[in-house]
Amino acid sequence: MSADSNPTPTFPPEVAGRIFGNRLDKAVEYHRLLATDGSTRGFIGPREVPRLWDRHILNCAVIGEAFDQGISVADIGSGAGLPGIPLAIARPDLNIRLIEPLLKRSTFLGEVVEALELDNVTVIRGRAEEPSVRKAGKVDVVTSRAVAPLGKLAGWSLPLARIGGYMVAMKGSSVNEELERDAYDIKRAGGGEAEIFTAGAGLLEEETRLIRIPRVR
Repeated sequence: MSADSNPTPTFPPEVAGRIFGNRLDKAVEYHRLLATDGSTRGFIGPREVPRLWDRHILNCAVIGEAFDQGISVADIGSGAGLPGIPLAIARPDLNIRLIEPLLKRSTFLGEVVEALELDNVTVIRGRAEEPSVRKAGKVDVVTSRAVAPLGKLAGWSLPLARIGGYMVAMKGSSVNEELERDAYDIKRAGGGEAEIFTAGAGLLEEETRLIRIPRVR
C-alpha cells in the first residue's frame, strides 16, 4: 500500500497557526509531502511520520527567532528540507539556500520548493566544503540540523559565512560537551565565542536548542 492511499492527517496543531500565520497552508502542504513522498522515498522514517509537526516542522520553524530581517541563510545538509523549508515558510523575508549533496534529496527539495511556490529558496546540489558551493557567495548565517559533530560542522559552516556572520546549528543536550571537546577545531575554522540558547519559548512543549558561533576571521 502506498503512502498516498493511506495518508497521514495533515491537521496542524493550534500553535502552527501562530508560528506560520497566513502561510500555514504552505506548512500543511509541506507536512503532506513529507508524510507521503518523503516517507515512501526514504527521506523520513515511518516512525517519524506521526511526529512530523512537533519533532520536525515546528521545532525547525522557530529557529527564525535567531535571525535578523532580510538576511541570507544557507542550510547545509538539508536532507528533506529541515530546517530550511519550515524556516523559509515562517520567514519569507529570508533568502535561503538549501545545500544538499545527494541527487535524490536535492531533486525532492526542488519539487517541494516548486510545489510550495517558495520564491525565497534556492536549491544547490553539493557539499558545503566543495568549491562549487562556496562559489555561490558568502551568507549571513549558516544553519543545520543533525549533520555532524560540532567541530566538523564548524569547519563546513563558518567558511560559508561572511566575516561577522554566524553559524546557528540545532543541537541536542550534549552541545556543551561538544563545545568543550571541539573548541580547537572551532577556533581553527575562524569561530569566535559561542552562545547556547533556545527558541520556541511559550510555543513548543520542548524548546529548540541552538548554538550560535560568529565567524571572526
